[in-house]
Amino acid sequence: MKRATINTNSVGLVYKRGELKNVLTAGNHWLGFNETIEVYDMSKTFIASVELDVLLLNKDFENLVTVIEVKDTEIVLVYQNSNFKQVLTAGKYAFWKGLNKYSFLTADLNKYEITAHIDKNTLEKSQLQAHIRAFKVETYETGLMIVDGVFERVLEPGSYIFWKNSTAIQVLKTDLRQLTMEIVGQEILTKDKAQLRINFSVQYKVTDAKKALLENKEFDKQMYVTIQLSLREFIGKMTFDELMENKEKISESIMTIAAAKVRLLGVELLNCGVKDIVLPGDIRDIMNQVLVAEKRAQANLITRREETASTRSLLNTAKLMEENAMLYKLKEMEYVEKIAEKINNISLSGSGQIVDQLKQIFVK
Repeated sequence: MKRATINTNSVGLVYKRGELKNVLTAGNHWLGFNETIEVYDMSKTFIASVELDVLLLNKDFENLVTVIEVKDTEIVLVYQNSNFKQVLTAGKYAFWKGLNKYSFLTADLNKYEITAHIDKNTLEKSQLQAHIRAFKVETYETGLMIVDGVFERVLEPGSYIFWKNSTAIQVLKTDLRQLTMEIVGQEILTKDKAQLRINFSVQYKVTDAKKALLENKEFDKQMYVTIQLSLREFIGKMTFDELMENKEKISESIMTIAAAKVRLLGVELLNCGVKDIVLPGDIRDIMNQVLVAEKRAQANLITRREETASTRSLLNTAKLMEENAMLYKLKEMEYVEKIAEKINNISLSGSGQIVDQLKQIFVK
């Protein structure tokens, strides 16, 4: 025989040849021949070394524990002293009575909706991550919830958590903000067979998420093709010269042609416009030559206009001086003054008649 001491808040299970014979509580005890003992701390989770159903055949042991059975379609949340402790999956579990106060919350996994009152912070615990699926819809988004391939409801911005089970749940989301689409490098022939490359920009907004996501597959790609075809349709009806003269009408026409079509995609066109028109090299050279010729013609026209105005002014001045001798003399003195401004020194050589010759210059 040997002696065994069981401390307070501990339990001893006495086995003989693998069979539970006795349950010992706090105190000193003697063990018989071929008997062994396992001591358990009642403040810790009970983990049996033998089958739990066998232990429960002993009434003393059964009175010391709370037994929890979890079905295949359930999980049980264990709270110890009102604090979340662990998650129990399918199986049978035993918890010591007395020292700790345990409470248990059963969740039915047959339903994907979380109907039990479980705190959100608890649902975010790592122990529960394997049993839940979470979706988040941002402030600028809207979501469509699809359950087993069938549309269920519209999800407003927020976080959504569901139980993980055999039910397939999908959340389709779309951005509700104003978006921009770039349609670049579109090579299009005009009515007179001139080849252009056009870069076009479109601003749009999703107005009907159900139409955009459920009734149309990849609505943005469909909108791209719609704008592309509308652009080709409009430009293909105009000659190159008409297009160059009416570039600002392109955006108005595309809005008219495409607005109703993209509305069927659940989208509203807000604005559009041509970013740039790129001409092929030979067309660009011709256009540059035309531009240079036009500017030269304008320059020549301006020069001739100024020459004509200058000649007309000279003619009018000549007529006035012909009619007025005093004006003629003033004009003559003005030119003499201008000439004198250019002269630094005057050297005179000749006979005594120089003064008379000067008088003839300045006196009529």
